Amino acid sequence: MKKIVCFIAVLAIVSCKNEPKDYVTFSGEITDQNSDSVVVRSRTYSKTIKVNKDGTFSDTLKVKTGVYSFFDGAEQTSIFLKNGYDINMTLDTKMFDETAKYTGIGAESSNFLAAKGLLEEKLFDQDFSSLDRNGLNTTFDKIKTDLTEFINSSKNVDSTAINTSLKSLERSLVGNKNYYLGIVTLKESLPKGSKSPTFDNYENHKGGTTSLSDLKGKYVYVDVWATWCGPCKREIPFLKEVEKKYHGKNIEFVSISVDNIDGKRGSHEKWVKMVSEKELGGIQLFAPKDFQSEFVQNYKINGIPRFILIDPNGNIVTPSAPRPSDEALIKLFDQENI
Repeated sequence: MKKIVCFIAVLAIVSCKNEPKDYVTFSGEITDQNSDSVVVRSRTYSKTIKVNKDGTFSDTLKVKTGVYSFFDGAEQTSIFLKNGYDINMTLDTKMFDETAKYTGIGAESSNFLAAKGLLEEKLFDQDFSSLDRNGLNTTFDKIKTDLTEFINSSKNVDSTAINTSLKSLERSLVGNKNYYLGIVTLKESLPKGSKSPTFDNYENHKGGTTSLSDLKGKYVYVDVWATWCGPCKREIPFLKEVEKKYHGKNIEFVSISVDNIDGKRGSHEKWVKMVSEKELGGIQLFAPKDFQSEFVQNYKINGIPRFILIDPNGNIVTPSAPRPSDEALIKLFDQENI
């Protein structure tokens, strides 16, 4: 009888050992971490994990199978999680996307996502701005083919990761292509060499008013922005560097705020305060009717930041110039011999 009881107990222990875990074990080591914690997040899930001083971390996560975002400060990458996985991650924040590597049970799907992200960055990080409609269609068809082949040819990857990637690819292609088609349409309606729409008697932060005609004889790089716009504010340090680089050159840097005049989203007061506190350079102007101002409407601006380059004769160089953070801006200035 005792032997039977012992046999049953052994079976129970073996059964427990063979039963899959209903959670993910997730550990890793980060070099030069940005924060004292990392976050694993989806639309319906969020888990904060403490990072030790030596950059190591470890925790268990009970999840629904799928793609999750991994955050270290503002930096982010994608990982694939499924209960039963035991994944270890290594990462160097100085080369965030390039160094994210995974080992352990279930690591193949996260390594797939990391490789796919690098390929997408390479394919989408091109200068599409010079392409016409036919060129855009041809280029994006090629991008779709390359990424689809990469996704479908990947081995030992969970089918959920494959299917999710194919769906997100379609959304990404449509979003990126529509963005550049918008630029093509803009350049068709506001072609290079045509007379630029003007701004007249816009309030100058330093006092008085300024019009585009006051700047005739110089190139004018216009930044349309607002105090409530996060992407606009992220460009400020880069804009300051460009202004410094071209100080004394034949170019004026003009920032036009479209803060709401009714105060519902930004305000005149917030504009005055931020320009002073951030010590913003160049010519700081305030559009009198925010997005309904004539200059803004004529340049078909419905999203910010928008950058515009106008030549010394008041003609359009481009109605959608590169941002200060984009190296293409300096190339454009070089082309114009500024």
